[in-house]
Amino acid sequence: MTVFTTACPRNCYSTCSMRVTVEAGRVTAIDPHEGNRATPEGSCLKGLGYLERVYHPDRILHPLRRVREGVFERISWDAALALIADELQKARAKHGPQSVLYYSASGTKGLLNACGSAFWRAFGGFTSTYGDLCWPAGLEATRLTLGENVHNAPWDLANARLIVMWGKNAAETNLHQMRFVDQALERGAQCIVIDPRRTQTAERAHLLVQPRPGTDGALALGLAHLIIEAGHTDSAFIAAHVHGFEAFAELVLPWTPERTAKVTGVPEAQIQRLAQAMGTLRPMTISAGFGMQRYTNAGQTMRAMLALLAITGNFGKPGAGWVYANLSTQVFGHIKDPLDFYPPTEPDGVARISISTARLGADMLAQQDPPLAFAWVERGNPLSQNPDTAKVREAFRKLDFRVVVDERLTDTAREADVILPSKSLFEQSDIIGAYWHAYLQLRQKVIDPPGEVKPETEIYWELGKRLGLSEGDLRGFLPEPGDASVEAWLQGRLDPLGITLGQLREGPVLAPGTPEVAFSDLRFPTPSERIELWSDEAVQRWKVAALADYREPIEGLSGGKYPLQLLTPNTKNTIHSQFLHLHVIQQFEPGPFLFIGLEDAEARGLQQGHFARVFNERGEVRLPVRIDFGLRPGVVVAFNGFGTEVGGSVNLLSLGRETDMGYGAAFHDNGVEVERAR
Repeated sequence: MTVFTTACPRNCYSTCSMRVTVEAGRVTAIDPHEGNRATPEGSCLKGLGYLERVYHPDRILHPLRRVREGVFERISWDAALALIADELQKARAKHGPQSVLYYSASGTKGLLNACGSAFWRAFGGFTSTYGDLCWPAGLEATRLTLGENVHNAPWDLANARLIVMWGKNAAETNLHQMRFVDQALERGAQCIVIDPRRTQTAERAHLLVQPRPGTDGALALGLAHLIIEAGHTDSAFIAAHVHGFEAFAELVLPWTPERTAKVTGVPEAQIQRLAQAMGTLRPMTISAGFGMQRYTNAGQTMRAMLALLAITGNFGKPGAGWVYANLSTQVFGHIKDPLDFYPPTEPDGVARISISTARLGADMLAQQDPPLAFAWVERGNPLSQNPDTAKVREAFRKLDFRVVVDERLTDTAREADVILPSKSLFEQSDIIGAYWHAYLQLRQKVIDPPGEVKPETEIYWELGKRLGLSEGDLRGFLPEPGDASVEAWLQGRLDPLGITLGQLREGPVLAPGTPEVAFSDLRFPTPSERIELWSDEAVQRWKVAALADYREPIEGLSGGKYPLQLLTPNTKNTIHSQFLHLHVIQQFEPGPFLFIGLEDAEARGLQQGHFARVFNERGEVRLPVRIDFGLRPGVVVAFNGFGTEVGGSVNLLSLGRETDMGYGAAFHDNGVEVERAR
């Protein structure tokens, strides 16, 4: 029996450290690693589910080739790579390298992920994607306002006197954060939750505020109006560290409680109570989720929320600040700031086209010079998770050839011509960062891959040789096959930081220079060197107002043919379309549902257990009804991640449109109607 230190690489706040027990070459136990102060209590159900996921009978263990729709046959690696190389050469010869789409998402984190784009650059060019499905509007709003995306250490939250969970259901999506919320509450702090849903997090709150979806920016401006009117601002802090306060104060003058209540649907008394708490309880932390920045007005909304902290002086001190994304571990240059999501300029001359992740299907279909002919997909499931599923499917089916690298038959893998089996987290070492805490971690290899599974770096090595790249060429951007080569490659990335793999084998290590309290020196790397409520760059780059004004989202609030606003959050026990096939998860997530409030259900003749048709002009899904007494009227919820095996993705209903900044996906600008299915 051997116990290894490793970490969960999923696209999740917690990025938990783990101790993994291996007996006779098989993982037999997953336990907490107390060396990570952010996650000392260990993995959630998803993390514990790796014991099933790695050995699941549906895991793909050999290359597969499509025989006909929905039917695949096993082929050898030699046959698979020869076929793929031939198709790539045909596409390059006929249309040029940009006819190849390389689509990589965020299904797993790690430094070795960068080898994929490096390979396609060596191929001579490719088409990539820009933007992101998850969080870029909030990242960009934070960068414009504060200069960089860092926040206080997770455990510092226990020092807050007021915690505002704004659009964040941490009890389900960042459950380790709730430990520090509870510590603050035990010390007498207050917790306020702002969310159209009554979530598990809201059960801890002193006050639940339920605005109409997409009106959070209006609520923030109305709160600023009251805080300034009551004299609850920090004048000294504003004078020394805030740029644009006078103009902002003028902007919020018309946002009276009456107007704010009318726009947001929040009662005036609640708005007054919330403003009083924000103005008088210090230190205050606002922990913002990703949901409210998935609208077309997302970036300006987040800027308005950040302004509430600025005008009350809640930066640079324990228990105070903005908790959204902590990119302190991005010390290797990858996703250091939202600029990495922008369309590339390619100063090195690589032939490259970049299309929008949010508009993937439409942009794929529109590309004509050259047309797309080949797609390679890894770490993602765009036929379930990207907006406008029908258009994404149409675009993929128009390609000449598709390759998907995955552990199982996802919706996207079912469209592939060749499926290549991918490694699990236990089968190749890598270094991972995080975006809530600041620990660097070694995701250590603890078992050999089963069947004929190869790590992606080895797949690229073998494919590169078939495409005419020499071993010398490949060594320029890939580790050679073998554990020793991978570890040497990783150590080379660590050397400039003064960290060794030996240290990381013992446990997580804080990234160099990580502050306990962000901006404790009150220096902000913005053009004015202050917190910028007024941003000239916002005007120049995004063509939005210099101040955080409010614009209604495009869909869902104006009534009409599709009067209900559809929200599509994550479930507690999955990450998008991952983990749903596991028995241990299905016990708690038996299938998709439509959650609807009693008032909206009765108006449509719906009862618990009925099947509902959820539809708009883009598509429809049929889901069993669950009455949710915690939803505000006009809002329905269907969790994302479920695919064709249970009736189709909720993204059959969404439109591929971008957020106002950051090139994010405006999933929640989504009006629908609901009726009983016949």
